[in-house]
Amino acid sequence: MKDRAIVFLIPTWLDEDAIDAIPAYIIDAVKEAEVFFVENERSARRFLKKLWKEIDIGGYPWFVIHKAEDDVKQDFLQQIKGGKKIAILSEAGCPGIADPGQMLVAAAQEAGVRVKPLVGPSSILLALMASGMNGQHFQFHGYLPIETAERGRRIKELESLSRKEHSAQIFIETPYRNNSLLDSFFKNCGGQTRLCIAVNLTGKSESIQTRTMEEWRKRVPEINKQPAIFILQA
Repeated sequence: MKDRAIVFLIPTWLDEDAIDAIPAYIIDAVKEAEVFFVENERSARRFLKKLWKEIDIGGYPWFVIHKAEDDVKQDFLQQIKGGKKIAILSEAGCPGIADPGQMLVAAAQEAGVRVKPLVGPSSILLALMASGMNGQHFQFHGYLPIETAERGRRIKELESLSRKEHSAQIFIETPYRNNSLLDSFFKNCGGQTRLCIAVNLTGKSESIQTRTMEEWRKRVPEINKQPAIFILQA
């Protein structure tokens, strides 16, 4: 039975009004799936219902990834053992990229089953593509430290690394802390260091702009509580 198992990595929307950013062939994988492992069940159900209106949402087993991880991993391996076709969904974007689904993908690889990544929107890659920064040498750091002094030290370290290696440094932040992160950039980076701020990617109010810190300081963007990607290059 295990040989029949497949793990589909299903990309989801970055913006609920941007369902057209999801390739049509994703529906075929969803129709093959027999069980869903998701970061957020509510948003996953909403996404799947909009993607495939005829889906019987209540007819599938559902597992939430970010709760009781060890138990979920065992449930996942049990589904693999049973030869199930499994779909993994992030809350936004691509599973396994800045996403807790990574632990299940690792388990699938260890179990030797087929993992099928599917093309869809990734906010990290979309921002990098449009930033004009170094797409051949970049690093993704996820979240920076919350504490102000520690965050400032880390920003200075990464600015120095970027200058030394000519590399792009990529970050995300909880939307309500965007302004605090911007303030840390302004206080700790040199005026000619470039910063790309990519907001509401794929949405109607999408904005992707790269400016020097000096330019941003003169015209601070209003991005509070909006999903954003930040890319720094010295």
